[in-house]
Amino acid sequence: MFTKASYWRESFKIFLQLQAMKRTKAQKAGPSKKAPKSEESRSKPKSDAESNDEEASTSKTSLVSKPDYQNFEQFLTHLEHQRICTAANIQEFPFKKKRVRVLSKSDDVKESSLGGVVYWMSRDGRVQDNWALLFAQRLAFKLELPLSVVFCLVPKFLNATIRHYKFMMGGLQEVEQQCRALDIPFHLLMGPAVEKLPEFVKSKDIGAVVCDFAPLRLPRQWVEDVGKALPKSVPLVQVDAHNVVPLWVASDKQEYAARTIRNKINSKLGEFLSEFPPVVRHPYGTGCKNVNVVDWSAAYASLQCDMEVGEVQWATPGYKGACQQLYEFCSRRLRHFNDKRNDPTADALSGLSPWLHFGHISAQRCALEVQRFRGQHKASADAFCEEAIVRRELADNFCFYNEHYDSLKGLSTWAYQTLDAHRKDKRDPCYSLEELEKSLTYDDLWNSAQLQLVREGKMHGFLRMYWAKKILEWTATPERALEYAILLNDKYSLDGRDPNGYVGCMWSIGGVHDMGWKERAIFGKVRYMNYQGCRRKFDVNAFVMRYGGKVHKK
Repeated sequence: MFTKASYWRESFKIFLQLQAMKRTKAQKAGPSKKAPKSEESRSKPKSDAESNDEEASTSKTSLVSKPDYQNFEQFLTHLEHQRICTAANIQEFPFKKKRVRVLSKSDDVKESSLGGVVYWMSRDGRVQDNWALLFAQRLAFKLELPLSVVFCLVPKFLNATIRHYKFMMGGLQEVEQQCRALDIPFHLLMGPAVEKLPEFVKSKDIGAVVCDFAPLRLPRQWVEDVGKALPKSVPLVQVDAHNVVPLWVASDKQEYAARTIRNKINSKLGEFLSEFPPVVRHPYGTGCKNVNVVDWSAAYASLQCDMEVGEVQWATPGYKGACQQLYEFCSRRLRHFNDKRNDPTADALSGLSPWLHFGHISAQRCALEVQRFRGQHKASADAFCEEAIVRRELADNFCFYNEHYDSLKGLSTWAYQTLDAHRKDKRDPCYSLEELEKSLTYDDLWNSAQLQLVREGKMHGFLRMYWAKKILEWTATPERALEYAILLNDKYSLDGRDPNGYVGCMWSIGGVHDMGWKERAIFGKVRYMNYQGCRRKFDVNAFVMRYGGKVHKK
């Protein structure tokens, strides 16, 4: 039986490191002047309201002072400590049930089920800081049932290449290791979820399925199909583990722009932007005793994706790789973020988008850690949270409530009409997909951005807007421009096939979440960007020299 005492014993190593850090700080600061609590205040029981107020107060206090970690290992210790101090486990944490919605008609879990609860992992490929896995463990604790995790690996997915599969599967290998350390079985099911998951549920006598949330058409179809194929007695429950404020809580409609959703999200951060409790060693069932390790070689051999686009070297997949990126951003680049984030030659961005896309790290964790530096870098911390929370969740909102999120049919009326009115405007030059893909345009800046995308699997956010708008200018129709932009982004960018990517292309080409501007050829009233505007923003020549884009005459 799991007890709080046993967990503290397992965590003793963490506390030794933490105490060493605190002693060093205390020696510099001198003795504490804080008065001890009275005996009465220690023994007096707290009401629920007082407990919630204390939790909010503790959360705010922990964010006002700069953390005292000095290196990456201490940063990892710091993260573990935050979870342990929040609660010993999910049972002792005031979980927000608004994060959860029941998708099946049945909501009763059969307590006699031998297989217990399974978390069907899909969008959020991590163990810690994962509300879906935490809810699954909470449910298993409550009913004293086993807990397991499954991931369904399809051999081909949209335009994903081996670059994307290797990054995703690298993270999943780390998930398997962490699950085994917590005695939680991890199963990699080879094939579509609609075929493999119901079969697994029946063979293991699973009592409930918990899944995470994605707003795109295909993952939503997977969830719907699995729901129909599961036994009627097995409830299917969905948890939004990707957004800070759950999508269905933030808004019940498509929002017009950031300004219409910003207050809806920010007004709820006090409720939802909380620390995470830890996923802990699971005490029920046989654990991993009879579970074979995943044959990752067989998994790679089953893939049928594009093998031409190779993996990148700068990004290490998985939770630890994500934490390394977050640590380096907080300690080195955050101070420059507000002033330099639109300069592609400056190293000021977080670079976290690949890990956020595959769910290797939580956006909520990133926001929590960045906010701890608000006292030193307020403008940068606030700007990061605007992008990591408001803008990301606006993208999810658009893709969930607009079924045509990757088509001109999804545009506002004004945007579609203005592009249609300029449909026959002359394009000179007019490039083919092959010419664009091979960086063969007359624009050395655009070519350099495309080369960065192909080589590194990423493109600076400011240049991504310019890049997509030039595709509109250089292709025969706006429909073809959107098709090319999405295809190239999804094929090469590590964060391709993401709501942010679709909305970014729709913003650049179709004015989504934007307003009408001065009318001009081809673009109509859609916002225009040009080479000279980029020169006013940053050192174009320096960027071109870095990636080697050439001028190619048509």
